[in-house]
Amino acid sequence: MRKLVAFFIIGILLSCATKAQNKTEEKKYTVTKTDAEWKRLLSPVQYYVLREAGTERPFTSPLNKNHKKGTFTCAACKTPLYKSEHKFDSGTGWPSFDRAIKGNVELDVDYKIGYARTELKCNTCGSHLGHSFKDGPKETTGMRHCINGIALEFVPKN
Repeated sequence: MRKLVAFFIIGILLSCATKAQNKTEEKKYTVTKTDAEWKRLLSPVQYYVLREAGTERPFTSPLNKNHKKGTFTCAACKTPLYKSEHKFDSGTGWPSFDRAIKGNVELDVDYKIGYARTELKCNTCGSHLGHSFKDGPKETTGMRHCINGIALEFVPKN
């Protein structure tokens, strides 16, 4: 009987945990701005994609057909994110890369469409870039970073 009472008391104590006790600390980014500052800095479409995790329409980005040598940077904070040699044509309508520049892209989990997807964010400012999928080129990483072109700026190689 004592074991049953002890089990019952432990159950009650564990059920008293609040969300505040389980809350994980939100990531701090190097570049932070208020919503008003981001709205002044970005176009309305860039704000929608980068700050509200929106998606641009497929096949609308001029970066889809960009095959020049250089680096793709975050449109919000200019952090280098992807090298042109890792870009490939996935046929999806968005610029695709098989890997990011190490340490510059954060992987997060996104449940916005009802199931878990790997969201890609700029590791410097937290801006939404796109999503990662495991259907990329098998001869390299096997990954496809499907990135909104509006979230990127291209810097040609000198």
